[in-house]
Amino acid sequence: MSIKRFTWYAWAVAAYSLVVIVWGAFVRASGSGAGCGNHWPLCNGELLPQAPQIATLIEVSHRATTGILLLAVVGLLIGAFRLYPSGHPVRQGAVWSMVFLLMEAALGAGLVLFEYVANNISVARAWWVGTHLINTFFLMAALTLTAWWASGGKRVQWRGQGLVGLTLGLTAIGLLLLGASGAVIAMGDTLVLGAGIAPESSPVLAQIIGLRIYHPLLAFGVGGLLALSAWVANRWQPGVNTQKFTRWLGIVFIAQLLLGALNVALKAPIWLQLLHLLNADLIWITFVLLTAAALAQSAKSVTQDQMNRSELSLSKAIPNK
Repeated sequence: MSIKRFTWYAWAVAAYSLVVIVWGAFVRASGSGAGCGNHWPLCNGELLPQAPQIATLIEVSHRATTGILLLAVVGLLIGAFRLYPSGHPVRQGAVWSMVFLLMEAALGAGLVLFEYVANNISVARAWWVGTHLINTFFLMAALTLTAWWASGGKRVQWRGQGLVGLTLGLTAIGLLLLGASGAVIAMGDTLVLGAGIAPESSPVLAQIIGLRIYHPLLAFGVGGLLALSAWVANRWQPGVNTQKFTRWLGIVFIAQLLLGALNVALKAPIWLQLLHLLNADLIWITFVLLTAAALAQSAKSVTQDQMNRSELSLSKAIPNK
C-alpha cells in the first residue's frame, strides 16, 4: 500500500466510524439494546441467534458493523507501522485509535452485561452513557488526526501556545460535556417518548428530563467558546486551513442549533435524533481539525514570523537614502 492509498483508507475508516456510531444510537433509540439479552459477545447464548426478533437483528447488526470497524482499524495500525518511521504522528494516531476502539467495545459490552439498556432507569446507566459518548469523541479524534497527519498535517504542539492553546482546550472540554449531557438527555427521551415511561414514576428519570432546559443553555455557552477559540486561533495562528475549518465549524454549529430546536418541537423522533447526533459528530471532527491546524506550529515561531513580516513591510515603506 502506498502512502496516497493509505491516506484515502484512513479517511474512509474515519467516515465509516460515523456509520457505526449513528447505528449504535439507533440501537438505543429503538430500544433494541437488550436484543441479545445480557449476553456478550454471544447473542442470547448463541453465536448466530435462531428465529431472531427485530430488536435482536438490530443489535447483532450493530455488533457486526463494530467488528468490521475493528478489522479496519487493525489494517490502519498495520499500514501506519509499515509506511511511517518510528515516532511519526500517524503511528501514534493509529495506536490511540485502536486503544479507544477497544475501550468503546468494552463500554458497549458493559452496557449489555450490566443490563443498562432498554427500560433500565438508573444513575449508573446515565454515567455509563455519558462516558461512552466521551470515549466515542476521543475515538473520532484519534481517527481524524491519523487521517489528517497522513494527509501531510503537522504534529500538534500544545506547549507554549498561550491563549490559543488555552481557549481551544477549554472549548474541547465544553464540547465533551455538551455531548455527554446530550447523550443522557437522549436516553431520557427514549425512555419517556419511546418506552412511554412517565417521568414522575422515577426520581432519576425526572432529574434527567429536568436537564433538558440546561442543555440548550450549555450549547449556547459552548458556542460562545467556539467563536472565541476560532477568533483567537485566526488572530494568532492564521492560515488557510485555520480559516477554512472556522467557516465549516460555523456552518455545522448553526445547523446543530436548528436541529436541536426542531428536535424539541417534534418531540425527538428517531430519525431526527440520529441526524442531531451525526451533526454533533461533525462539529467535533471539524473542531479537531481546526485545533490540529492552529497548533501545527509553535506560538514562538508564529510570533517570529509575524515580526519578520512587519520588519519587511517597514523596510519597504521607508525609502532608501
